[in-house]
Amino acid sequence: MTISYDLSLGLNVASSTSLVSADTKSRHIHLPGTDCTIKYGVSLASLTTFRVGGPAEWYVAPRHLEELQASFEWAQSQGLSVTLLGAGSNLLVSDRGLPGLVICTRHMRSTYFDPQTGQVTAAAGEPLVRLAWQAAERGLQGLEWAVGIPGTVGGAVVMNAGAHNSCTADILVNAHVLCPDGKLEIVTPQNLGYSYRTSNLQGDRRLVTQATFQLKPGADAAQLIATTAAHLKQRHSTQPYNKPNCGSVFRNPKPHAAGWLIEQTGLKGHRIGNAAVAQRHANFILNCGGATASDIFQLIRFVQQKVEQEWSLLLEPEVKIMGDFQLI
Repeated sequence: MTISYDLSLGLNVASSTSLVSADTKSRHIHLPGTDCTIKYGVSLASLTTFRVGGPAEWYVAPRHLEELQASFEWAQSQGLSVTLLGAGSNLLVSDRGLPGLVICTRHMRSTYFDPQTGQVTAAAGEPLVRLAWQAAERGLQGLEWAVGIPGTVGGAVVMNAGAHNSCTADILVNAHVLCPDGKLEIVTPQNLGYSYRTSNLQGDRRLVTQATFQLKPGADAAQLIATTAAHLKQRHSTQPYNKPNCGSVFRNPKPHAAGWLIEQTGLKGHRIGNAAVAQRHANFILNCGGATASDIFQLIRFVQQKVEQEWSLLLEPEVKIMGDFQLI
């Protein structure tokens, strides 16, 4: 039994029943017809930007769509839940790890730029940072804002990633998603219910495999590179990059930003265990070395409680909290 705690909505309880026998768990499983191997008990700490988290019950890192489909079908055949992991930049994974199959898409990389139409199609695991630089170098305008976001194309589509008053929904043409029945579906922004840092793919069983974005062709590449560099410099000057973190922890409520509310509550630098609210930007929580997922989780709860007491407003996490956490 896994308890997943949603800090804005309360407790959600879900179960994952594995049909894999005990002796099978002593070895890796090779998927026939692929170069893909499913591994048992792989630590997720090195695969998240927080650098915390326990093991995946089962783990696979496909490189191609066919391997992703085969992995998904294997999980279905075993009655296992599936968790999708991209760059691990917006996740807090429990110290107890995750049940079922964790599919890491970070090796699913490919890009195709059409200089005539300005469209770019990228696989789910393509890093946003690299895509932003590649677009700028080709004189394609519209992705400069993404240069400081340490996520992947798939994660951006699911979370409606954004910065500098721009977001994924503004430029998305369509995305290909793998459905639970194994079929591929093409969805558009109108199908995804986009709003601030969310879409209806969150909590959905469909997996993003690729996305196409509409950029503006014919722009001056040198100017785009300069703008992209300026965005990156601005983020580095205002946000902490010296210690492991997940990016912004809370969604920004209106009219005040989450970081401002946390700072005004006097919580900059507040620490639980080896997790601390960043001094440079209060909407960041840092792993100061040896922090546990529980340290970070308890600090998130503490910040919520204090801000709610001060401002009568419950901050909603932007970070996705996954797995079993003890409520202290």
